[in-house]
Amino acid sequence: MPVIPAPQQHTHELNGTRFTSLATPSRGSTDTSVWQVEIAPGTPATPHRLTREEVFVVLSGQASVYLDGATSIAQAGDAIAVPSQVDFSITAAGAEPLRALCCLPVGGQGILTDGEPFTPPWAL
Repeated sequence: MPVIPAPQQHTHELNGTRFTSLATPSRGSTDTSVWQVEIAPGTPATPHRLTREEVFVVLSGQASVYLDGATSIAQAGDAIAVPSQVDFSITAAGAEPLRALCCLPVGGQGILTDGEPFTPPWAL
């Protein structure tokens, strides 16, 4: 199916963060999972690593990005490329929610600080 209709509302919510699955294996894609994330201001970051590269494109708001020991700010229009196996976290910077488009190869997983891998349900 070349066109995958957008969901009417977010598909997952976790600790002040909303995820909207857009193109995932359960929705018709085969190689790449794409979702929108919205992080409310003040939502604490979830430090983790990834098993595959993940790319974020900031749609609105600002992102505070911790990546491999350094913190930087990404603005609307900026892309954030997160290499695999690197310490990473992202939060909303400022008073506005952060909205970003995220892309992860199918099969990519997150690894929490306790070493436990997980497959994000919004990427399935």
